[in-house]
Amino acid sequence: MNFFELVKYRRSIRRYQNRQIGRGDLEKIIEAGLYAPSAGGGQRTMIVALRNRELSENIGKLNIAGFRRDNLAGSYVSSEQPSIIDDPAISSGFYGAPAVCVIFGPENFLYSTPDAFCCAENMVLAAAELGLASCIVARGEETFRSEEGEVFLRKWNIPEHYTARCFVLLGYSEGAYPQSKPRRIKEGRSGGDRFQFGGVILRLAQCESRCESYSAVSEILSVRGAALRKYLG
Repeated sequence: MNFFELVKYRRSIRRYQNRQIGRGDLEKIIEAGLYAPSAGGGQRTMIVALRNRELSENIGKLNIAGFRRDNLAGSYVSSEQPSIIDDPAISSGFYGAPAVCVIFGPENFLYSTPDAFCCAENMVLAAAELGLASCIVARGEETFRSEEGEVFLRKWNIPEHYTARCFVLLGYSEGAYPQSKPRRIKEGRSGGDRFQFGGVILRLAQCESRCESYSAVSEILSVRGAALRKYLG
């Protein structure tokens, strides 16, 4: 697949086979993540790869432990690939994925979270290219706040000033790979100055007027971003 075919093909998968992915494929996916854009080219992101289904399941339970469904009344994700929002019976935020990558970033760096999700995006696209299923999961900070979660951080030698930002689930899709849904963004007209986003139409001038300026950050934390890769299991 070329790049544009790949981004249209990739889907978030929450149903996985009981089949582990290959070490070589995991290496390629992590490498793709490490080549993601990072603020100022700092490469601060750290990745811990869990290639152990039982361990992943245990951490997935920590991920869901503090999740409050009552704050999401009326929300809906998918009937094909139900999330923890859709199905209260789901007991793990990792949906039984056999491999999970935990993406960490510095706590007090302004672009820590965007860097982590850029990394995650590269990883799920690489997984799709390799014929693997994947899903990005949030609630990284909440997952390791408990005493049990802190034990894992110490075992993995995560620096104290780093925190989990997100997770990339990896495995093989159980059942047919779902088809991409139609996008709700339509091409503009009248010379390209008119755009439609999910039914809301804005002219280009309106879009520009809504952009707020921001001041540059005067001080950047001196955190070196050598990528950390650990393989457990």
